[in-house]
Amino acid sequence: MSTGIFSIGVSGITAAQLGLLATEHNVVNANTPGYTRQRTVQATNIAVNTGSGAIGQGVHVVTIERMYDQYLTAQVNTAQTKTSQLDAYYSQIKQIDNMLADANAGLSPALQDFFSGAQQVASNASLLPARQSMLSSAQTLAERFQNLDARLLEMNDEVNGRIVDTVSQVNTYASLIAELNQRIVLAQSSYGQSPNDLLDQRDQLITDLNQLVKVSTTSNTDGSFNVFIGSGQQLVVGSQVQQMTAAASMADPGRIAVGLSTKAGVQELPEYLITGGELGGLLAFRSDSLDRVTNEIGRVATSLALTFNAQHSLGQDLLGRVAGDAGFVGNVFTIASPHIQPNALNVGSGAMTASFAAPNAPTAPDYSGNFYTDLVASDYQVNFGAAGAYTVTRLSDKQQVASGSGVGTVSFDGIDLNISAVGANGDKFEVSPFAEAARNIGVDGRIAADPRLVAAAAPIRVNQNIANTGSMKISQGVVGVGYSLAGMPLSLSTTATTLDNVPGTWTAVYSNGTTSTASGSIPLLSGTATLTGFSFNGMAFEVSGTAAAGDSFSVERNAAGVQDGRNAILFSKLQTQNTVAGGNATFQSSYARMVADNGIRTREAKVQLDAQQSVLDQAQASRDALSGVNLDEEAANMLKFQRAYQASSKILEIGNKLFDTILSLG
Repeated sequence: MSTGIFSIGVSGITAAQLGLLATEHNVVNANTPGYTRQRTVQATNIAVNTGSGAIGQGVHVVTIERMYDQYLTAQVNTAQTKTSQLDAYYSQIKQIDNMLADANAGLSPALQDFFSGAQQVASNASLLPARQSMLSSAQTLAERFQNLDARLLEMNDEVNGRIVDTVSQVNTYASLIAELNQRIVLAQSSYGQSPNDLLDQRDQLITDLNQLVKVSTTSNTDGSFNVFIGSGQQLVVGSQVQQMTAAASMADPGRIAVGLSTKAGVQELPEYLITGGELGGLLAFRSDSLDRVTNEIGRVATSLALTFNAQHSLGQDLLGRVAGDAGFVGNVFTIASPHIQPNALNVGSGAMTASFAAPNAPTAPDYSGNFYTDLVASDYQVNFGAAGAYTVTRLSDKQQVASGSGVGTVSFDGIDLNISAVGANGDKFEVSPFAEAARNIGVDGRIAADPRLVAAAAPIRVNQNIANTGSMKISQGVVGVGYSLAGMPLSLSTTATTLDNVPGTWTAVYSNGTTSTASGSIPLLSGTATLTGFSFNGMAFEVSGTAAAGDSFSVERNAAGVQDGRNAILFSKLQTQNTVAGGNATFQSSYARMVADNGIRTREAKVQLDAQQSVLDQAQASRDALSGVNLDEEAANMLKFQRAYQASSKILEIGNKLFDTILSLG
């Protein structure tokens, strides 16, 4: 009997001691990141069967259990990776939002100042200070574009650097997880018990890894974990690690791409596969916001340069020179051609160049309209197939915009792509029209140095014979692309019913809106409708009043037209005309839409971040309710196990007294 008492007492002491140890371990690790509360799991020892019944033999501790729920942990990891992605995205996009919203650094004030200077030239075409003011504003505007691009380039460099750092951290965590996998397998096979602290450390590493990039895990029968990223790409398998890479993209050396290091080399991963965590947030920001803003600012800069240059080149400078004359400078702004980057994996000898197509121009019979571009704020990818066939894909919406075969020029979205040599099957080229547009926009040095070269005047004028007896008036006229001054001066005369001596083919416009195209004399009437305008040789004129037979008008080159600001009026009006997006937006409305769109994205990111943070807090609270250490509860457990230890000790004391009594009877 005494032997049973002693064994039961010792088992109780052992169980209470292990309970105290587990409780103390909980208390000292209450603030350890990733620690999961532990408890002892007890069971009764096998009873001894006697004639009087089964006699219990005390208690034993089966295991020390982690208070762990894989589903609650998975919820925390899912919420954590989304929160980290949104936090990284928001911290970057708000920098763009602050930059674009800055009244001093934004583009709108510089655009306004430039066109105000153009309007001053239109009002005072002969004043050199007005011309110089416009050119100074043009240089300021170009510098504003350059400054915006420089800031965006800094952000791109920052994103590249953070991607490299994040990938390095991912590889470090992956190596630590693989090492813990090996230690866990050895511990479990050696002792047959769960190595709780090692499991906690591995779970914490996976939680930390989820803050960097979204991962998924599977468990093996030996207790190790497999870790995957993207759509199932292996990162850790047991004790084996596949390193992630962060290197220059095959398509664009200025862009850091994420990949996996394999036996066959580096496998570059599409950006859409990398989601969640800081890495996913950085990649999403770069593709959804940084690239979008860079391209839009570049498109505004390019559209401004193309349309302003086109209108300016139709004018006459203060020295009386027009397009085609020696010394005439038609372009105020200089811009870079679209950038083309061959893929690093190309095996063929394909070659191509790109240029911006001339903007859409006003057409006859009215040349007073505005120029506009069809440019789209996007990059493009040229993919070669078999036998020199190729397709051009707009990357912003993945739409195919052109296709063909062999060498030659193909046009799309305001871009002229000249393929001088076809690539091999599978070769790729990336066309970035606006990557360097804002960076390289400038003012032509010749016109910046000599404000007299501003072409503010129109190249033609109309003089009315002072002896005319009719009330007919012909406007000074405007010119369009391809106008010709051949045969000037030209004398036009009238009869009671016609306008004579108009050379070549003309187009007439009448008061009822009808037009007529022919050659020879222009009828002054079309039924009851009167002539209101006509055009020929790329020149257009308005007509009013009634002609008398014998009236004459002289169309001539605008010699000594130093006070003339007609062309300046036209290029200053570009500020309020639809010059961008296929003639559907102004410079400022296009920029304003970009600012508003980025502001909306910033606000959405902040709202989503706040909401996701609440989800994370709730998930962590649910997990901590089960797995977290409650010091009040542990204090109560400590008292409980202390009393249990004392009670078991009392059993030994009683057994000892009974044994002494038996000995004394002898």
